[in-house]
Amino acid sequence: MLALPVDTSSAGFIPAVVSMFFCWLFMMITGLLYVEVALWMEEGTHVMTMSERLLGFPGKIASLILFLFMGYASLVAYTTGGAFIMESFFLKSLMHEPSHALNCLFFTLIFGSLFFLSTKFLGRINATLVFGMIGAYIGLVAIGTTEVDMSLLNRSNFKEAFVAFPILLTVFSYQIIVPTLVTYVQRDVKVLKRAIFWGTTIPFIAYILWEWIVLGSVPHEGDPGLLQAYELGQGAIEPFRKVVKHPYLILFADFFAFFAIITSYLGIGLGLFDFLADSLKQAKKGVRKFGLVLLITIPSLLFAIIFPKAFRYALEITGGFGDALLGGVLPACMVLSGRYWQKREGAFRVMGGKPLLSYVLLFSLFIILIQVINLL
Repeated sequence: MLALPVDTSSAGFIPAVVSMFFCWLFMMITGLLYVEVALWMEEGTHVMTMSERLLGFPGKIASLILFLFMGYASLVAYTTGGAFIMESFFLKSLMHEPSHALNCLFFTLIFGSLFFLSTKFLGRINATLVFGMIGAYIGLVAIGTTEVDMSLLNRSNFKEAFVAFPILLTVFSYQIIVPTLVTYVQRDVKVLKRAIFWGTTIPFIAYILWEWIVLGSVPHEGDPGLLQAYELGQGAIEPFRKVVKHPYLILFADFFAFFAIITSYLGIGLGLFDFLADSLKQAKKGVRKFGLVLLITIPSLLFAIIFPKAFRYALEITGGFGDALLGGVLPACMVLSGRYWQKREGAFRVMGGKPLLSYVLLFSLFIILIQVINLL
């Protein structure tokens, strides 16, 4: 969300909302497909084992590569974003600015250590942070609406909206934690369907309001502007902070940025933790748990230090390739195999049949094509 208006600013508000709708629909469908697959398996099974059973050895290798790529790239992005938060904190409280490397290290030590806690306790911490994010968001929207200049919302370019599809997939991304969620709610189908629906719909509404506020208060060009933030690899909070002078609005924006990055970091990290435990057949306790946590935090920390502008670029690439393949192509192929070749039956089945699966595959390939064009 923090980068979203930066990547959609050239398209304008209305084209961005239309693009978000298609991504919202796609991500909700693919999340439900993962639920269907997860309920075919025994408790604790994660993506690599699922893909091996449904797609064979090639599926196992593909899921391994994709999951590691997507998980670590996302953690690198959020570690980099967290470093910006640490920098702001040190400047305000100590009037001192540590290096980017130290900011990344402080962020990882403070929040990466939370992975040593039990899944349930970590879930409670994350839920508390989510409530904090909601509170900050409400304050941000309540004050931010007074700062909107409607003339800044007139920009409209539907061609540019396609360019933002990869980053839009990223901001809706959650599929890699669905197997963990299935276990966490004890395979309750009603709870899972509500979680998928509201877990995509509430962010969809929140993103629309966030787009409206930022695109309506920060100019597209100039210094500070959204185009400049895009070129510097920054999120939308940075130019927003410089343009808007209301002290409480900046406070809410900072808290919102903090909670958004931390909750994303913990959610992705937890999903990667369970994936590695399943893939390596490691018990999630004692010395082995310690090793798994190091496998999650150390590589992402090192890449965040080496690539200080990784926040936007990592999110864009994970959306264009990771979410399109792991979040779209893989679940569609697993459901095709499980339903129609292996004739599996489970507690839940996504409606739509083969036409729906065809839509998921075609939309995924469309996103990949856009990302390839963006890189050329």
